[in-house]
Amino acid sequence: METPCSIARTLEVLGERWTFLVVREALSGTTRFADFRATLGVAPDILTNRLNTLVEAGVLERRPYREEGKRTRHEYHMTKAGLDLRVVLGALQQWGDEHRPYSLGPTVLRRSVADRPLHVAFVDESGREVPADDVRFVRTAAYPT
Repeated sequence: METPCSIARTLEVLGERWTFLVVREALSGTTRFADFRATLGVAPDILTNRLNTLVEAGVLERRPYREEGKRTRHEYHMTKAGLDLRVVLGALQQWGDEHRPYSLGPTVLRRSVADRPLHVAFVDESGREVPADDVRFVRTAAYPT
């Protein structure tokens, strides 16, 4: 049965620590299994499971490649749905930098292509930032009773 909660449906795909770290690396340009393993230090069975979940959910797509003299393998590339997770990871990073700071400071900064600092925020339909204290979550008729 389909769950009506968008957060619950999202967590069905992304709800495990390794999954978010795989997405982080994919957004940074990692595409090959061995490179994910080397960067993350994750067990191969866990990585295989997380990559399969992300492919099935349409976050990543598999593309075959073959190095000369070797068998065909797959690379993993972000889809539009995967690229849309940039704002989610940016929000998690921003929260972590604020509420769980690393002693040496941030390891990654959010910057525009014009090299201006960025932060994740709520923005209304006119493009204006809305303070978090002014945001409310309104239940719709589809909300289960």
